Amino acid sequence: MGISRIFGGGVHPVEAGKGKDSTKSNGIIDLTPPAKVTIPMSMHAGAPATVCVQVGQEVKLGQVIGEAKGAISAPVHASVSGKVVAVGKCMLPSGREADAVTIENDFKDEWDPSVEASALTGNVSAEQIIEAARSKGIVGMGGAGFPTAVKLDTSKLDPKPDVLVVNGSECEPYLTSDHRIMVECADRVAEGIVLALKATGCQKAFVGIEDNKPDAVEAMKKAAQGRFEVVALPARYPQGFEKMLIYSLTGRKVPNGALPSAAGCVVLNVGTCEALCRAVREGRPLIDRVVTVAGHVNKPGNFRIRIGATALDLEDAAEGFGEGVTKIIVGGGMMGNAIPSINLPVTKNFGGLVTLAEEGHVPEESACIRCGRCVRACPMKLMPTRIDAYARHRDWAGAVAAGAKNCMECGCCTYVCPAKRQLTQSIRMAKALARIKKL
Repeated sequence: MGISRIFGGGVHPVEAGKGKDSTKSNGIIDLTPPAKVTIPMSMHAGAPATVCVQVGQEVKLGQVIGEAKGAISAPVHASVSGKVVAVGKCMLPSGREADAVTIENDFKDEWDPSVEASALTGNVSAEQIIEAARSKGIVGMGGAGFPTAVKLDTSKLDPKPDVLVVNGSECEPYLTSDHRIMVECADRVAEGIVLALKATGCQKAFVGIEDNKPDAVEAMKKAAQGRFEVVALPARYPQGFEKMLIYSLTGRKVPNGALPSAAGCVVLNVGTCEALCRAVREGRPLIDRVVTVAGHVNKPGNFRIRIGATALDLEDAAEGFGEGVTKIIVGGGMMGNAIPSINLPVTKNFGGLVTLAEEGHVPEESACIRCGRCVRACPMKLMPTRIDAYARHRDWAGAVAAGAKNCMECGCCTYVCPAKRQLTQSIRMAKALARIKKL
């Protein structure tokens, strides 16, 4: 039996505009593909894919347009059929620039022959599952975008992981895309979990879902059919972080600086499990994803949209933004990236589009009052105010010694700070400078 444990620290973010309430009951809407898509080659952790098509070339839906390079990488596929009209650069929601392929949609949605030909039915081997994840470009869809095939291949790990942890917590404010996937696509998620169990060789699997999603808990329990365990977890941010989720479900602790495998676990997101199921059983590459659009919008919802469409297409689907929007965030309200333009592509790890009005203003900082709230809220048991002090004095070595590299950048410290100190941003800067200086 999985037992829910309470991890230290964390917060209960207050969601303006009712947050999840505005979209948690809204079914997934499949959006019509746009007239043109711009598909980045870097939508995953590791080495970017390399463009393998040319301007003027006709491509089919699901055709490889970017080849994986290196041990940690993932191929990229055409999300529409049509003609390649540009090969160049594009800006990612993260602010980085990446190579990209622009395809003019012919609206035929003709699948590449390799898609149907690679579908697998009946019993499949671990090697076939891993290869399907690799060739179909499946990556983590919870945010990090780590290539799924690398996680599934445990053959070189010693000792091998024995527990598969499936993240259905979706603890970020506003976001409900995973919630709706579990409710509406529970059978595919369950099949993906079973396939991942076989690929990794794990003996058991736990699905962790926050208890503010009772319909998702019920749907996944019904789909489980005794093959894995579904555990309702207390709603507390950042429940969905790997270390917190592993501890909540198994009682195991991942050492600082180590991967989940150090605790005998493999962690996958529920959306990733659904994509894995489709890759194996349908031969379908990762060409679309479900995105929550919420906040100050006219029609909040959950939309399945093609990779390479733009945030502007999501704004249209939500029938425009409300008045007074001051900030647009890709991802969740706590860890998402504020973007300068909505003319940015939807990527594989693009989980949400959140618009903020008054709550989007950055408050003016005041002096630290030594209240200790940031320390109590930190799930990693750090002293954020101390790391922040080192960072503001540009003492990067001191910041590292104080534990900056162990910060998950969850934002809890900034959220609770009565002095409105930008602690998370300060620590993030310290980590970035420490990497540059190789500290």
